[in-house]
Amino acid sequence: MTAEPDTEIRTLLSFLNGQRRHVLGILDGLEADALHRPVLPSGWSCLGLVQHLALDVERFWFRAVFVGDKNVIDTLDDMEDAWQVASDTPAENILHQYRTETELADAVVTAAAADAPLAWWPHHLFGEPHLHTLRDVLLHVITETACHAGHLDAARELIDGRRWMVLT
Repeated sequence: MTAEPDTEIRTLLSFLNGQRRHVLGILDGLEADALHRPVLPSGWSCLGLVQHLALDVERFWFRAVFVGDKNVIDTLDDMEDAWQVASDTPAENILHQYRTETELADAVVTAAAADAPLAWWPHHLFGEPHLHTLRDVLLHVITETACHAGHLDAARELIDGRRWMVLT
């Protein structure tokens, strides 16, 4: 029997899950061609951003940095640019990958305490650690996911005019 996550973990996950729902919700109803279409001059597509969130955010921060999963760490140098999604990749594959990575992340997060230390740090990417605990990683991922949810809001409005939240 697994222990119930503490109040702080439940609260942080609640905020993160709200942002995850926003990411998926703002894309709901878009056709595959619109999900694959680059929206900004930098060339990223909505699917590229979701794949980035799945691989470079959820998988990287929770399974590599927090847990130290050697299988994940060993694949980091071989990874292609997560922002790029082949035009023939089914949209549902990328959305499923994101959902799967969030579930795997939740499993490790709910099994730990907020002040649990990180198992691995990518010195080659970030130098000396600036995050030290699961709490730090959760706050970082909440912030990054919220930022990218906002990017998807703008992309969706450019694609078809739909807005996630309209205050009147």
